[in-house]
Amino acid sequence: MSSSYGDNFRISIFGESHAAAIGVTIEGLPAGSPIDSGKLQEFLERRAPGRDAFSTSRREADAPEFLCGVKNGIATGAPITAIIRNSDMRSNDYANLANIPRPGHADYPAEVKFGGCQDRAGGGHFSGRLTAPLCIAGGIALQQIERLGVSVSARAVRIGGETDPNRMKAAIAAARDAGDSVGGVVEAEVRGLPPGIGGPMFGGLENRIAQIVFGIPAVKGIEFGEGFAVADLKGSENNDPYGVVDGKVVALTNHAGGILGGISTGAPVVFRVAFKPTPSIAKEQDSVDLEKMEPAKLVVKGRHDPCVVLRAVPCVEAAAAIAVYDAVLDRKKEM
Repeated sequence: MSSSYGDNFRISIFGESHAAAIGVTIEGLPAGSPIDSGKLQEFLERRAPGRDAFSTSRREADAPEFLCGVKNGIATGAPITAIIRNSDMRSNDYANLANIPRPGHADYPAEVKFGGCQDRAGGGHFSGRLTAPLCIAGGIALQQIERLGVSVSARAVRIGGETDPNRMKAAIAAARDAGDSVGGVVEAEVRGLPPGIGGPMFGGLENRIAQIVFGIPAVKGIEFGEGFAVADLKGSENNDPYGVVDGKVVALTNHAGGILGGISTGAPVVFRVAFKPTPSIAKEQDSVDLEKMEPAKLVVKGRHDPCVVLRAVPCVEAAAAIAVYDAVLDRKKEM
């Protein structure tokens, strides 16, 4: 199923933007694993909507309810299912989308694939709202890898072409005031991951991370280490020389981004993710009326982020944590 991920720490995300609830089922978390609910809620708050002037005005509590698999803050070993109830929906804002697909959204290809049976309100199952249950699973994975000495952090490094934090926020505000939107780049770093995690070819650590990161709506690209810049480097510039520090083999530079041959090198895993501008904008756009099969004008209503990048930062951390924990559990099976 396309809404499921993982071999060892397996997650399946369900729900729709305007459904009664959204949620995730997690399998593979070892019995006895602690889950700090307060720490998890703090993590979810970083992604939650309606918390500042740069996000949608939709306001949701984003408080997870654990239906099973957790007792007194400890994983029981059974599958874990957690839901977040939706409360602040305005489905009427999407009434004009019955026959007119929004440019930049999944509306038209979803119409073809599902024959009009899909829930269009708020983007349905294609909505960024589904990153909330991703962050439940990711927040739990973060807690587990932190116990192993591994950390994940991410930050926005470019928005609307700007790299200074204040100018990034100004770019978002300007786009919002103009009824438009901007995209940007998030950089993530995984520290403390020992060498030997991952596998060659299709089981590579880069593959695992890329697969789940592309499950975040609006992601259009990912690069590791120097990324596309390696195309302009010489081998002598791009290769990371080795040395011995405190009796351990270490890479003295990290152009590879901590991964070679799909396997962690022991250096920090570094990658960057490109996010497109939010496609729901207030400006009038050209589309088609699928019923009449003729051109149509469309003004998107509803409440939308003028830029998804800031709220996407914890989503990238969540995705990376899930991928890394899944790979770590794989390594434990081999030992």
